[in-house]
Amino acid sequence: MRMPKRMKALAIAAGLGCAALSGTALATPQAPPAAAPAPQAAAEGQGVSNTAPTSAAAPATAAPTSPLLAQDGAPATTIDPNIGLPIDGRIGLQPQVTRNGEFAHWMHNGVLMPVITIICILVLLLLAWVVFRYRRAANPVPSKTSHNTLVEVLWTLGPVVVLVLIAIPSIGLLQAQFKPAPAGAVTLKAIGNQWYWTYQYPDHGGIEITANMLKEKDQVAPGERARTDADGPRLLAVDNRIVLPVGVPIRLITTSNDVIHSWAIPAFWMKLDAVPGRLNETSFTIDKPGLYFGQCSELCGARHAFMPIAVQAVSPAQFAAWVAAKGGQMPGSKAPSSSVIPQPGAAGSASEAAQANAAEAVTGPADNASTPAQSPSSAQGATGNPAGPGNAGQ
Repeated sequence: MRMPKRMKALAIAAGLGCAALSGTALATPQAPPAAAPAPQAAAEGQGVSNTAPTSAAAPATAAPTSPLLAQDGAPATTIDPNIGLPIDGRIGLQPQVTRNGEFAHWMHNGVLMPVITIICILVLLLLAWVVFRYRRAANPVPSKTSHNTLVEVLWTLGPVVVLVLIAIPSIGLLQAQFKPAPAGAVTLKAIGNQWYWTYQYPDHGGIEITANMLKEKDQVAPGERARTDADGPRLLAVDNRIVLPVGVPIRLITTSNDVIHSWAIPAFWMKLDAVPGRLNETSFTIDKPGLYFGQCSELCGARHAFMPIAVQAVSPAQFAAWVAAKGGQMPGSKAPSSSVIPQPGAAGSASEAAQANAAEAVTGPADNASTPAQSPSSAQGATGNPAGPGNAGQ
């Protein structure tokens, strides 16, 4: 009789314990099970995401640091096929987007072409008339006249008048091309190298950019980014474009680290030599946003044809955002564009500091010598091309 009572007591105790556990479970709400993150969707279009698609579970694609930054570090821009680049079969100059360019375009089409056309037709008619009028059959006894005062005066004064008419707008155009930049201009320093371009923004925190030509798909090494149609035409697309504001005067300064190069953008009516040990300067203002291409226009070595230039013109607000994204800063609105631009090899230049560092590494630091502080720089970092700046020797 004792055993059944004990078993009954154990059964009652077990039942009470189960009831207590179930009551606790009912009283405490359970959190819903965490949902597994969905696989990441395919990457968005260019300039939206820099995260590659994957089939594994991954968090949602994060937005880029700045929505203005595209794959090459510049604001996303669609290439206009009719402006800023050469077109197969086009005759004439490219459409101009600067005031000097528009004036030069008018002078070429409205002054020079009509004048040279009239001169060529006039000379051709005179030759035809002389051949026909003074042939042997029509003029068996040649004239012995050697001078004609009226004719000599006309063929002297006529070219003088024509040259004066051409010189008046031509001198004005030359003056406008080399007019100093006003206060508040954006300073762009273009440095030619064999065979690539380096750019600096001394008024905006010392931003520095290296631009190399993008190779074709059958030329790139593993890990390099090949050119696409969105980057630009063949031999003109670069991995890092330079960005300039629209409607703001640009102070362009050119120099070189090795041989003579030439910074040329046909749509800007711009061609300025980059000479080692010398700073050449000019100014221009871009009137229309877009993407504009150019090339080095001075024979500079074996890879002269592989030094393209790509300029992206954006609104001042986009330019300010781009400068901030690159780690730079906008100067004051009334600050003059008068930054000291040292020549290569001069005191305070990057090459002079590099030579001092190399000498110090060999001989030790020199007494009473100081290395000038380098301005902050920010690479545009569009591609991870392992070949380095310029891809020299390739």
